[in-house]
Amino acid sequence: MTKISRRSFLAAAGASTALTAGCGNGIGSTGATTIDARVDTTQNYLFNRYPGTAELAAKAHGILWMPLITKAGFMVGGGYGEGALRINDVTVDYYSATQATFGLQIGAQQYAHALFFMTQEALTEFRSSAGWSAGADLEYALNDQGGNVSAETLTALDPIIAVIFGQAGLVLGATLEGSKYTRIIP
Repeated sequence: MTKISRRSFLAAAGASTALTAGCGNGIGSTGATTIDARVDTTQNYLFNRYPGTAELAAKAHGILWMPLITKAGFMVGGGYGEGALRINDVTVDYYSATQATFGLQIGAQQYAHALFFMTQEALTEFRSSAGWSAGADLEYALNDQGGNVSAETLTALDPIIAVIFGQAGLVLGATLEGSKYTRIIP
């Protein structure tokens, strides 16, 4: 069995994340206007494709829109994307999301996601942290058989609800666990 040191793992994850940052995201080089345009398109797509999410958005104190996350890996992988936090449908901050993974994986995937902050406390904690990490306690709204995003009544009590959509690629299953969100200046 091969042993991998923590230093080797972090170096490989960092290299993988740096490589995926250059996989066509291209967001950082064109600034806030491009991020906002991509967020507008992503928001319209989600609300048109899954109308129930508009109700969720109406109840949210803020929404972090991540229009494009690129994730790739072979044993060690990483992901990267940039997006905007909107409160009352107005952009207040820009964020990057990075992810490092290790395990049986091979391939690449792109997807979008939105984090709905359902309580003021969750939104305040997110905005005041130096770097916020999504954990296993994140509630996911999932597609049901009819093609609707179902957020059960129970999820209305959850502080943060994640909706992942628009997956394309070869890695099965998108998750936000282990993703770190950091405020950026585009």
